[in-house]
Amino acid sequence: MIRLPVLLTSLALAAPAVAGDLASSYGPDAARVAAVVAPATDFAAPEPFEARPLGAATATGGTPGALLPNLSPEARMQATLGEAIFEKLWVPAPTATRASDGLGPLYNARACAGCHEKGGQGRAPVLKLGRSGAEGGGVAPGIAGWHPVAPDPGLGRQLQDFAVTGLQAEGQLAIDWHAVELPLSGGEVAHLRRPVPRVTPALDPATRTSLRMPPALYGLGLIEAIPEAAIRAGADPEDADGDGISGRVAEVPSASAGGVRLGRYGHKAGAATLADMVAGAFSTDMGLSTPLVPDPWGDCTAAQTACRAWPSGEDAGLRDSREVGGEALTAVADYVAALALPGRRDVAAPEVLAGKAVFAAAGCPACHRPKFVTARSPADPARSFQLIWPFSDFLLHDMGPELAVDLPEGVATGAEWRTAPLWGIGTTGRTRFLHDGRARSPLEAVLWHGGEAAAAQARVVAMPPADRAALIRYLESL
Repeated sequence: MIRLPVLLTSLALAAPAVAGDLASSYGPDAARVAAVVAPATDFAAPEPFEARPLGAATATGGTPGALLPNLSPEARMQATLGEAIFEKLWVPAPTATRASDGLGPLYNARACAGCHEKGGQGRAPVLKLGRSGAEGGGVAPGIAGWHPVAPDPGLGRQLQDFAVTGLQAEGQLAIDWHAVELPLSGGEVAHLRRPVPRVTPALDPATRTSLRMPPALYGLGLIEAIPEAAIRAGADPEDADGDGISGRVAEVPSASAGGVRLGRYGHKAGAATLADMVAGAFSTDMGLSTPLVPDPWGDCTAAQTACRAWPSGEDAGLRDSREVGGEALTAVADYVAALALPGRRDVAAPEVLAGKAVFAAAGCPACHRPKFVTARSPADPARSFQLIWPFSDFLLHDMGPELAVDLPEGVATGAEWRTAPLWGIGTTGRTRFLHDGRARSPLEAVLWHGGEAAAAQARVVAMPPADRAALIRYLESL
């Protein structure tokens, strides 16, 4: 197995000037890193190591849910322990199963795997809820531009469609689909669909909503290993270069890291670390307390008195006393960090290379940045100094009114979304795309783009059908 330091040394050392923030991230390697992550200009052949989205951490097979192949024995054992907790079915309290009870009382799934089978994308969307600004009296954590969203006073931050015996679920979510036709060049027509959530019983008219697909978890550990300064370097909130793209950094409070950190995870970059993300899911999706989110009643509001009074699975005889203790939380986060992606297919196929050129000409890499290099980390050799291909800048972008929701999150407006990574969309069996799952193919996802991506979307609509087919062939190879 070739390690990235060798790969980098083998590449051309003629590098462009390196910004100070990249120099602070990579030190003496900064010039080589800048050369490696520079945009492609030659589309006659694949770039070096393009077929390995996670560098040396790319899975050797094509099975979803595989672990990073270069983990140490100790790290593999920790990830395997986390996988067991990830797969575990939780039960309501009280039971004799002291380390597995405390589910709910309101919940969406009984296990992490209930939404992310083998770490994959969720099967169905959930509905985020809230009241914004003066409507809800939410608290801003001292971050500039923060939207003070409060939980819905009756239902909390998410609609839970299951409850323990003796309580009622908050409601049932259904989706009505509205057909949308979009003419394309060459006489083609795209048949799109727009989701309209419908909840029974009906929500309070003042409640704001956002439909969300639980994302796939593959490769997230490598995202955590990208230096923060390397992501910040791509931000251009005032569009100083005049290209119409104004990516913004999401600043978020981090319970695991302490203080304010760069948001990397979630559709609106609402979580800074994997531990933050996992703890939030334990609380909201399963009603389980952790040291980072300690409420044993999960997402139950003060108005849901019976829910808050329900027996919890917290146990003073267990370490941390929480339903999911600190060691268990860390193990699950380590498992998620260890989920790998398989290598790309057909990177040298002529139509794939043609589609790569179309992808660049359409302007897609302005947000879907192909490459990063992770930080050197002697303590974490599996993720250390890897050339990775996530196809995201991990910044917030205004995607226009068609994709906007009426519920902001953190510093993100309703129209702003973190650029979704494209790696794995053709190798992990995904069939639903965008934050709410409305798109059934990469082409449908592209055609819903607006706002900062409107110019790129218009180029795709207007390009010859053969170029459009090549573009989709390229995306399906990722």
